[in-house]
Amino acid sequence: MSKHRSKTSKKRKSNPLTPAKTLSFGFGIIIILGTFLLSLGPASADGRPMKLIDAFFMATSATCVTGLAVVDTGTHFSLFGEIVILTLTQLGGLGFMTFGTLIALAFNRRISLREKLVLQEAMNYNSMEGLVTLIRRVITYAVVIEGTGALLLAARWMLDMPWHKALYYGIFHSISIFNNAGFDLFGPLHGEFSGLSEYSNDPFVNVVLMILIVLGGIGFIVISDLLHYSRTRKLSLHSKVVLTMSAFLIVGGALMMFVLEMGNPATLKPLGWGNQIMTSFFHSISSRSGGVSTLSMADMQHSTQFMFILLMFIGAAPGSTGGGIKVTVFAVLLGAMYSMLRGREDIVLFRRRLSKGAIMRAITQTWLALFLVIFVAMVLSAIEDREFLPLLFETTSAFATAGFSLDLTPRLTDTSKGVLCLVMFLGRVGPVTLAYALAPKSEKELFKYPEGKITIG
Repeated sequence: MSKHRSKTSKKRKSNPLTPAKTLSFGFGIIIILGTFLLSLGPASADGRPMKLIDAFFMATSATCVTGLAVVDTGTHFSLFGEIVILTLTQLGGLGFMTFGTLIALAFNRRISLREKLVLQEAMNYNSMEGLVTLIRRVITYAVVIEGTGALLLAARWMLDMPWHKALYYGIFHSISIFNNAGFDLFGPLHGEFSGLSEYSNDPFVNVVLMILIVLGGIGFIVISDLLHYSRTRKLSLHSKVVLTMSAFLIVGGALMMFVLEMGNPATLKPLGWGNQIMTSFFHSISSRSGGVSTLSMADMQHSTQFMFILLMFIGAAPGSTGGGIKVTVFAVLLGAMYSMLRGREDIVLFRRRLSKGAIMRAITQTWLALFLVIFVAMVLSAIEDREFLPLLFETTSAFATAGFSLDLTPRLTDTSKGVLCLVMFLGRVGPVTLAYALAPKSEKELFKYPEGKITIG
């Protein structure tokens, strides 16, 4: 009997929850709890309980900081419902493990090795050294950035509404947009799903929102590097790649949108030159995960919509509040193409050679994401009687947790909403992370097969 118990205990110890499983289960539990709270009568403005699938969709979208919505946030939800959405957004953006660590530190509890491994996976951090210090900085950065953004936005909106409402709007939108969620409350003021269209010509609001989206999208590791640059006089390879690729994508996306939309009477054409440039930059920045728009995405040219699909698919930086395959993965793919064309074996970025493990992970992540987006778009096209491009757009937006929409999401069937919920979850947790969570424990290879050759190209 004792031998049997010892064998059982050994089995349990040998099969603990891995960091990937812990993250997946953690986000799942938060979504379930959020669904329950949003389905309650007090969460709705009219006091009637929300349909369960819609509550599940909104809870998933908030936790995965996506911003896609089946109901207008400002008109449908009560103050209680809005606070639930905001709390889920903050938990999803910074990560539940970050808040768990903060609570543990507040009670002077030691962070175990296992908890550090989960944090490392959640933050996409390469080392456990300085991890707890980074978590402290993450909380500090988030509070300072969100607080500053809230005060700036509130100061502007006090011109349009009472100060207490402007302050609440400032807090809500600063948290929502810094975490790259894109939920807004302007439905009761400007019409359902109107977004920030009333502020398309307002430079102050545009600049503040762009700064919040960029800071949320480059990641806390890069922010920390930039703040300590005056002392260290150096940036990590990660920060160099993120900043370079982000600048390239922002400028390239803005230029493409300007060229494609400048003659469109429904979007850029009515605006002046200055506002056309500002709006182009705003949407280029927001497209890679911000999810907030000052123009109707449905009125844009098909070529522009497809460009945004590509930008959303690339997404933000690792360790940020954004999604997508990540700009670092895109940089590795470009580096691989460049090295192949130049006849080089190694991928070198900023005079640093990348490991084969990093390259394989980047390729795997891209292919998994690509297969997922295409497969789900095909499934939705079989369920919905709609054009393929809008379905591909919504699917990519859900996977990349971007939140851009062609006004299609509220009109989807319940089955399609459930499919998009799964895509949002996969996009937030990460296909590779979920694959690690579901895969059986890997065993060390005892031998290698002989090398073979196939013709490429």
